[in-house]
Amino acid sequence: MNAIITKRLAACKRRLQQRLDKDNYPDDLSRPMMRGSTPQYELSGRSAGTAYGGIGLIHQLARDWGLAEAIDQRLHLFKVHLPYHESDHVLSLAYNALCGGTCLEDLELRRQDEAYLNLLGAQRIPDPTTAGDFCRRFERQHLRVLQQAFDEARLKVWSQQPAEFFAEARIEADGTFVKTDAECKQGIDINYKGEWGYHPLVLTLANTGEVLRLINRSGNRPSHEGAPALFDESIALCRATGFQKILLRGDTDFSQTQHLDGWHEQGDVQFVFGLDVTPLRHIAVDDLPNSAWKPLKRPPKYRIKTKPRAKPQRVKERIVKQRRFKNIRLVDEEVAEMPYRPVACARDYRLVIVRKNLSVFDPQQERLFDDYRYFFYITNDLDSTPQQIVFSANDRCQQENVIAQLAAVRALHAPVDNLLSNEAYMLMTALAWNLKAWLALSLDVKPGREHAQQQAQKSKLLSLEFRTFVNYLLRIPAQVVQTARKIVVRVLAYNTWLPLFFRLSEKFSRPRRC
Repeated sequence: MNAIITKRLAACKRRLQQRLDKDNYPDDLSRPMMRGSTPQYELSGRSAGTAYGGIGLIHQLARDWGLAEAIDQRLHLFKVHLPYHESDHVLSLAYNALCGGTCLEDLELRRQDEAYLNLLGAQRIPDPTTAGDFCRRFERQHLRVLQQAFDEARLKVWSQQPAEFFAEARIEADGTFVKTDAECKQGIDINYKGEWGYHPLVLTLANTGEVLRLINRSGNRPSHEGAPALFDESIALCRATGFQKILLRGDTDFSQTQHLDGWHEQGDVQFVFGLDVTPLRHIAVDDLPNSAWKPLKRPPKYRIKTKPRAKPQRVKERIVKQRRFKNIRLVDEEVAEMPYRPVACARDYRLVIVRKNLSVFDPQQERLFDDYRYFFYITNDLDSTPQQIVFSANDRCQQENVIAQLAAVRALHAPVDNLLSNEAYMLMTALAWNLKAWLALSLDVKPGREHAQQQAQKSKLLSLEFRTFVNYLLRIPAQVVQTARKIVVRVLAYNTWLPLFFRLSEKFSRPRRC
C-alpha cells in the first residue's frame, strides 16, 4: 500500500480511538455530548462528491474480470446501440442495488450523481423507464446467455483461488416466494397460503454464497420443479473449474429419486436430501433395534471466550405455561442408519434417521407424556458418519440466510410486468450479491507472518451481510477529480475497513497477469 495512504490511515485510526476512548471525557460534563453548531452550507464549484465512493472499486473488479465484455459478446438484444450497450443496462441495475437502490426509480438518483458518473467513466446511464424496457426484451434463450456471461467471469475469479478451494463444491437448492399485490403481472399465481406472486428457484454455492442459478416460476409451482436441470448445469460449471467433489443438498422437496442413480454414477457427485416421513418409512424405522440408535451430540454454536453467563429466563415458555398451551420440549436426539432403495432407484442408498425425543405437556389431559419425531436424510456418502451427514444436512440452513440477503439486495422483487422480464431483473440485481463474493475472492492472501490475518479478513469479507458490506465498502464519501489522464478519488471519511479497501484498489489498478 502507498506509504502516504498508510500513514494517513494510521492517523485517522489514532484520532478516532482518542475520541472514543472511554476515559477521554470533555471538561464540561453538565452539557450533553451533542452540543450542536451552526453549519454554513455552500455549493461546491468544480469539485464533485458522492456518497458511494466505493462503487469505483466494484467497477474495477468488473473490468478486471472481463464481465462487461462477456455480456456484450454473448447477449444481443439491440440491433443498434443508441447509446447503451447490453452491459450498460446489466451493470447499472447491479450497481444501483450496491448503492442502496431498492427499485427501478432509484436509477434516477444515480443518473443525477455527477461524481458517480465520473467514477464509472460514463456520460450517462439508463433511466428507469429505459431499464424496464430492457428487461421486457428478454426471452428464455437470452436469460440462459446472460447466465453464461456471468459464468465466464465467475470462472476467471475461481481460477485464481488456492488448491484447497477446489476440494468440494457444495451446491444447494431452495425455492422462495416473491409476493406482489399487482393484478396485471403475467405469470403470477396464488400459493397454498393464499398469497399472490412468483416462486423463484435459487441454486447457491455454499462455499462462497454465490447465486449459481436463478429461475423465476409461477406462484403455485412446486419447489423442486426445474431443479434437476439446474443441478446438472451447476455440476458441469463446478467440474469445469476443477472441483474434485461436488455435494448436492436440498430439503424434502428436492429428493427427486428418479435422478439419484444418474448423479451417483457420475462418480464425483454426492448428495444429501431430506425425505418425507411416510407411514411405510415410519414403520420400517420403528422396527430398528435399540442398539441401532446412537446419541446425537451437537457441537456448541460458539466458544465462550471469557466466562459463562447466567441463562436468561425463557419468556415464551413462561407465557405458554401461564396460558395452558401445549408445551413441547426437546429432551435429546438420537441417530441411526439403514439401507434404503427408493422405488425409482436401481440400488440401495444410506437412509440416516434422526429421532427427536420430546417431552409434551397436554393441558387438556393434565398430564406429561413422551413423544418422538423422525427426520430422514438420503445420501450416497459412504465415508461420513451418520452424525456428520446430519450436520451437513443441517448446514444447508445457511442458504436461508443467503436468500434473506438476496431480499435485502432487492433481487427477490418483481417490478416489471411479466414472468421473464422479472426473472431478468432478478438475475441482474442478484449480480450485486455475486460481485460482493467475487470482491472477497479477489483478495490476495500471501504467505508469511500476516497469512492468518489476511485469511481471516478474506473469510470475514466473504461472510459479511449485504447491508454491512455496503455501509463499509461502498458508502464511502469521496471527492472525485477528473484530470486529463486519470480519475482521482479522495476518500473523505474513515472506517476500519479502509485498509482492506485500499489493498483491493491497488490490486485492481495493476495489470492482471494472464
